[in-house]
Amino acid sequence: MRKVVRTSEAPRPRGAYSQAIVADGFVFVAGQGAANPQTNELELGDIRSETRRTLENIRAILEAAGSSLGDVVRVGVFLADINDFAAMNEVYGEFFPEDPPARTTVGAHLPKIKVEIDCIARVRKGRKR
Repeated sequence: MRKVVRTSEAPRPRGAYSQAIVADGFVFVAGQGAANPQTNELELGDIRSETRRTLENIRAILEAAGSSLGDVVRVGVFLADINDFAAMNEVYGEFFPEDPPARTTVGAHLPKIKVEIDCIARVRKGRKR
């Protein structure tokens, strides 16, 4: 079964994609950036503030899907400037303080934003959606 995840607690998609898809016990969260969920406008700032906003958006999508940051098994991080790795990693560690998920971090050409993050997480049976 395939289910589209939609929540007003995270930014609306800016293109032809869903915030996330639940399938076969997993939630696949689309790449997220530092956009305010209420205004859908980018909150551009330093790498720390953009990483924090992005992970808060991901948390909201995961919760709407019946999952959580603690259920994340894989993360992809895309940085406009790979030199921002240490600062991004510092904030990332606040969201995943113990037993962090598998992760890939790469440099990428990103329009305007400094970081984009996607992830895959388990959806636990019996969790409220």
